[in-house]
Amino acid sequence: MVESRIAKSAYAGVQSFAQLALDFHREIAFALVPDWAGKWRLNQVVVGTHTPPPSHEVPILMRQYADDISARLAHVSESENHLLEMLAYAEGRFLSIHPFSDFNGRVVRLLLRELMFRLKLPPAKLLPVTDSEEELIYLKALRAADRLDWTALVDVWKRRFERVQLPQK
Repeated sequence: MVESRIAKSAYAGVQSFAQLALDFHREIAFALVPDWAGKWRLNQVVVGTHTPPPSHEVPILMRQYADDISARLAHVSESENHLLEMLAYAEGRFLSIHPFSDFNGRVVRLLLRELMFRLKLPPAKLLPVTDSEEELIYLKALRAADRLDWTALVDVWKRRFERVQLPQK
């Protein structure tokens, strides 16, 4: 339902990507976890080998994340590299912060859909095939992004767009 609303420009007026993350989380999680849907996590988590920042840092990190996305969007048209790095940053930094107790992957994919919609980009496939070489490459790229290295994730984005089948004219 949220992806359908994205396609109808329902979120075009929301300028803060931190607020969009909260809104998306509330929309997808409220029926399951009403007590903490749409709220930053209050607990410490570990994701694989990555330990995200402490929960008390999440609000400021997400505010900085949103400001950074806005600044990158202002300059994204300058080159393809800026575009791919912005998308890699949007995905990798969000997942590194891990702002919610659960549903972070779903929320970041919705944020990416919104970014792609605003930038009039084709709907690239965002999830790798489970238990595939593609998934191993993606997970390695996310580990690099945890260290603020976007290079491998930029390559993932290049491959995502290479696989998009554009409509025939």
